[in-house]
Amino acid sequence: MKAIIIGAGIGGLCTAIALGKIGINVKVFESKQEVRFAGAGLGIGANAVRALQKLDVGEQVLRAGKLLEELRILTPAGKILQRTATAAISRKYGPDNVTIERGNLLELLLYALGPEQIVHTGKTYRHFEQDDSGVKVWFEDGSAEEGDLLVGADGVHSCIREALLPNTKPQYAGYTCWRAVVQATQDLPSYNPDIFIETWGRRGRFGLVPLPNNRIYWFACLNAKSPNSQIRSYTTRDLLGRFEDYHEPIPQLLAQTPDHQLLQHDIYDLPPIRRFAFGRIVLLGDAAHAMTPNMGQGAGQAIEDAVILANHLKHNSAITTALQGYERERVGRTGRITRMSNRIGMAAQLQGRVSAALRDALFPAIPARVLEKQLEDLYEVRLGE
Repeated sequence: MKAIIIGAGIGGLCTAIALGKIGINVKVFESKQEVRFAGAGLGIGANAVRALQKLDVGEQVLRAGKLLEELRILTPAGKILQRTATAAISRKYGPDNVTIERGNLLELLLYALGPEQIVHTGKTYRHFEQDDSGVKVWFEDGSAEEGDLLVGADGVHSCIREALLPNTKPQYAGYTCWRAVVQATQDLPSYNPDIFIETWGRRGRFGLVPLPNNRIYWFACLNAKSPNSQIRSYTTRDLLGRFEDYHEPIPQLLAQTPDHQLLQHDIYDLPPIRRFAFGRIVLLGDAAHAMTPNMGQGAGQAIEDAVILANHLKHNSAITTALQGYERERVGRTGRITRMSNRIGMAAQLQGRVSAALRDALFPAIPARVLEKQLEDLYEVRLGE
C-alpha cells in the first residue's frame, strides 16, 4: 500500500511515521522549498505525549523539551485567577505541560523518519483524481504521483479541503497574535522558569512560556475587528505601549525583544465539519479541524490523528472503510475541543469593563470538579494498540 501525504508540518510528518510503522509506503510532498524549522514554541499535553510515545519519539521529545510545574492565569496586576499543578495531572495521565520549540520538534520527527528521502519539497499540489483503484495527484511543476490513498495535511488553508468542501472556509477569530522566542536574561524580575503564565486583561492577553535552554516563548493577543487591521504592523514598542502596566516581567520581556524576532499571525479556526473521509482521501490536522490556540491542542490533535488513522488502516485492509472508521472516531472529539477552545478564547479576550470584571470574579469560583472533567475529556483518549 502507498500513501501520498500533502504537507510536511507536524501532522504530516507524524502521519508519515505512523503509516511507515505499519508497513505502508509513504511519500510526503511540501510546497515550500524546505521543511521550515522556524516558528515559535508550543506546549504538548499528556494526550499528545502519549501519542508521540506510540510513534516511538515520545522519549526524545521529553528529553528535548521542558516539563513545566504549573500553569497560571493572572490579572494584569498579578492576581491569580486559576492555578493548575502539572504533577497531579502527570501522575494520572502521563507527562503533561511539555514545552518545546516548533523547529526542534520538526527536526525530531524528520530524524525519526530515517535516512530514506520520503519528504519532497518544492512540490505544490495542483489537483487530484481518484477511482476504485487509487488516487493520482498532479503538482504545479507538471509531475504527478499515484498511490492508494491521499492524506490532506496541508493546514488551515488546505487546498485538498478546498477541492472537497469548497463552501467550508476558515473563519477569523477576532484577534491577532504576536509571538517571539528570546533568550532569558538575568534581569527579568519575577520570572519563574518552571511556570507557564497567561495574563488576561482589557488591553490584551499575554502569555509567557518557559522553554528548554533558558529560552522564553511569549505571545501577545489583541482584539482586531478585521484581519487587515493596522495593528498587524505593531512593533515591540507598540506592544509595550499596550502592556506597560501589566505585571513583571511582561514589560521587561517586551523591551528586550528586537522587532526582527516578531512573528505576527491573525487567528483563524475552522467551523467543525462532519466529514474527514472522502473515498480514498482523508483530511488530517488543521486541514480537518483547525482550532484557536487557546488550549494548546492544535498540534496535539494532529498527532492523535496520525496515530488513530494508522490504527484503522492497520486493522482494516479496505481503505475506504478504514478512513470512515477514522472519521467516526475523530469528528466528534475534535469538534468538541474546537468549540471549547473558542469559548476560552472569547473569555480571555473580553475587553468590556463590566464583562472582564465579571469574568475575573467568577473564574476563580469554577468548581474543581468542572476542571477535572475538562481534563478527563481532553486526556482520556484511546490511541489503539
